[in-house]
Amino acid sequence: MSLYRTELRRLAKRRFTRWMSLLGLLVLAAVVVGVFLTNEKIDAAALAKAERAAEQQWQQDVVRNEQYRAECERAKSAGNSQASGFPDDCALIQPPPREAVESRWFLPSTFDFRENFGFTLLPLAAILALVGFVVGASFVGAEWNTGGMMNLLLWRPKRLTVLLTKLAALLTGLLALAVPTTALWFGSFWLVATFRGSTEKMTSGAWQSFALTGLRGVVLALITATIGFALASLGRHTAMALGGAIALMVVGQFGLGILLQMAGVQFAEAWLLPTYGAAWMQKKVTLEDWNACQATYFGECKPETLDITWQHSSVLLAVGLTVILGAALWTMRRRDIS
Repeated sequence: MSLYRTELRRLAKRRFTRWMSLLGLLVLAAVVVGVFLTNEKIDAAALAKAERAAEQQWQQDVVRNEQYRAECERAKSAGNSQASGFPDDCALIQPPPREAVESRWFLPSTFDFRENFGFTLLPLAAILALVGFVVGASFVGAEWNTGGMMNLLLWRPKRLTVLLTKLAALLTGLLALAVPTTALWFGSFWLVATFRGSTEKMTSGAWQSFALTGLRGVVLALITATIGFALASLGRHTAMALGGAIALMVVGQFGLGILLQMAGVQFAEAWLLPTYGAAWMQKKVTLEDWNACQATYFGECKPETLDITWQHSSVLLAVGLTVILGAALWTMRRRDIS
């Protein structure tokens, strides 16, 4: 009997795997439904309604402006203390031009596929990564906790082969979940844009960019699943991976972020893992430091910036994956199985 097929069946039959996958899918479905319900398709009626709202808003601004100028003139003529709160010349108070109030401000929210779909790939990648991490940790952690790993090694005494086969089965199962889910995500939001927005201006370059972003999301889920698997194997318990993740986020991220802010470190976000996760998905994250404002020739204040790119994130992910997985394989080979 093939060990790989056996591990695939074991992964698929675990109730925790099924419930965790179902929970992740339900959360993603809720996101799609929420976006569908909170957006509308812009038609001629919506444009006309927005134009009427803009006209009404402009008229109200004109009335308020006239009232303010009248108050200014009364205060100036009376010479009371309130006159200091107005400009020296009340004639400078002029109503805004009609074009200053744009009708697009009053349009309902609409889902433009080209402009908005890229942002929806972030929650997709986050949910898939979370499911992969938790399922990966529990898959091997439960084997150590229940003694199943020791029984399996009696049948297949090659430790590294057994561990890597389990990992291969995990990643295969996650791919079987992530790839169709990503395809359904694309299709669902295409329908949302069709009925509640716009699908215009979609070029082959835009599709390629979205496809590469979706692929990076799947790769991120595979990496986090591997890290969760390796951490649980290191500690021989699911709690090792989950506790390590919680400690990293609470102590290593929030605590470190507060410490860096208190120390006044420039670009403190560059030391936090979520920044690199966002850079991996968005290709680039630009950090700004307004404390180091640089005045331009026209007196404009521009902050110093630091770009974190997906290449920086890939190096961090590769190093982290190599260290953690390498440590799990090393301890699997060196430690006693008991």
